[in-house]
Amino acid sequence: MSGSDSRRPVRRRTFVLGAAAAPAALAGPLAVPAAAAAFGYTDDGSHYVVDTGAALVFKVAKATGDLTSLLYRGVEYQGYGGMNSHVESGLGSSTVTVAQSGATILISVTHGTLRHYYAARSGENNVYLWTHKADASVSATRYIVRVKAGRFLNDEPDSYTYTDRTVEASDVFAKPDGQTRSKHYSRLRVMDYDYIGWAAGGVGLWMVRSNHEKASGGPFYRSLLRHQSADGGGLYEILYYGQNQTEAQRFGLQGPYVIAFTDGGAPSSALFARNLTTAWADRLGIAGYVASGGRGRVAGAGITGRDTAYPYTVGLANAAAQYWGSARASDGSFSIAGVLPGTYTLTVHKSELAVYSTQVTVSAGGTTTVNPIAVPSSNDPANARAIWRVNDWTGTPSGFKNADLMTYAHPSDVRAAAWTGNVVIGSGSETSAFPCYLWKDVNSGLLVYFRLTAAQAAAAHTLRIGVTTAYANGRPQVVVNDAWTSAVPSPPAQPSTRSLTNGSYRGNNHTFAYSVPASAWLTDTSRYNVLRIDVVSGSGAASFLSAGTAIDAVDLLD
Repeated sequence: MSGSDSRRPVRRRTFVLGAAAAPAALAGPLAVPAAAAAFGYTDDGSHYVVDTGAALVFKVAKATGDLTSLLYRGVEYQGYGGMNSHVESGLGSSTVTVAQSGATILISVTHGTLRHYYAARSGENNVYLWTHKADASVSATRYIVRVKAGRFLNDEPDSYTYTDRTVEASDVFAKPDGQTRSKHYSRLRVMDYDYIGWAAGGVGLWMVRSNHEKASGGPFYRSLLRHQSADGGGLYEILYYGQNQTEAQRFGLQGPYVIAFTDGGAPSSALFARNLTTAWADRLGIAGYVASGGRGRVAGAGITGRDTAYPYTVGLANAAAQYWGSARASDGSFSIAGVLPGTYTLTVHKSELAVYSTQVTVSAGGTTTVNPIAVPSSNDPANARAIWRVNDWTGTPSGFKNADLMTYAHPSDVRAAAWTGNVVIGSGSETSAFPCYLWKDVNSGLLVYFRLTAAQAAAAHTLRIGVTTAYANGRPQVVVNDAWTSAVPSPPAQPSTRSLTNGSYRGNNHTFAYSVPASAWLTDTSRYNVLRIDVVSGSGAASFLSAGTAIDAVDLLD
């Protein structure tokens, strides 16, 4: 986007299906239309032109590997602002070849050490894509499908079609009514969606994500998925995203991810990463490709010691790959298939809080069975006896003031409740009154009021503050009754990029523990003790970009 045109109002609006929408009737993108065209490809001199034999014809530039045309039912959907769809912002000069093998056409793009692939299957309105990044010599972190202006319009949180000014950097916008919009505001964690896109006028255009085995950040990671402006729209498959990233970049083959056209319904569930089988691609010579027979499975017999009020997720990760699966609510059993051979750290998460880890080794064609996992009581901080506790320990700020809004809005959004205000333990509104984020410039100095019995006031206690991420090394320092001040804690390892203002609280969960001496408490049991929580850091800018942190839970142990 550039200039004022990126924010000019557009009047026509079209109903949009959300990423996880469940329409009444699913489209059948794998079905062959009654009057299918001839499947095959041609060379027009500058492009390889692929006719899928269904309703989709697409073109790939022979010089660059850019996708330059997506013609569906005779209507062009690709491109805005003179730009194509491509890896990153375009690879530039590349070697591009094409081959047909029965019902499959494969276009291969080579750019230095990077390999990218487009595949078509006879009778399908889909484009299958793989990207193999061997090293850091090429900055390939995404694939973007650029969609013409006017084909699909919306006013979702990740759309800035109807905005008129920026409120942060060049990618967070505000509407005239004070609501904020940004391509970062997807709401969704990776594990929450199978596809993202739009539908209008009997046409659906979707990006169906891959299994993300070579991505980074785990199942709870959040990144941009799509955007919409007056200039056009974008659908993304993020191969590596540095924003609020907690892991190093992984290399290798990522995919397939799929550009899918439908009759307006959701893409077929057969395309979803957990269901998709690509035996037809086993012999295509795709770099780094590992067929299903070269992969293994991890099967867990169950998890005991769970808090059944929360979902549990099991993750596998090493330097080469990542996977995850949901534990069954009834007994905690789980199964994670399609795993590349290797040794992995297996982590059990209560909501998003890691409560157990061990090592497992996976072999090709085999199943690694994990005996019932017993989560020690001491591994879940919620099991510690507390005099009082604000929120539960879940590794998320969920439940705190403004927490849900912050996954799809800027903190300055008109819908946000006041970030300031005090908290009174025993009021019944402790959690809803406690802001999910604290910033040095905005609401540092939050006061928490609470009473202690005579016996409690006669003893030292541990105060705990759990955080999920931080910006600019923001961390809490506490003062009790203006009589005792904690030391300034060391900052834990956290991502260095923006987080709290671009829809993500996900960083590295960390617990700060403060040993408060008995001399700090008031001996008059009728009076409130006052805890002040300050945000300290020597870094950060101003306002919502000052040093800050996201809160998981706060408690005073018995």
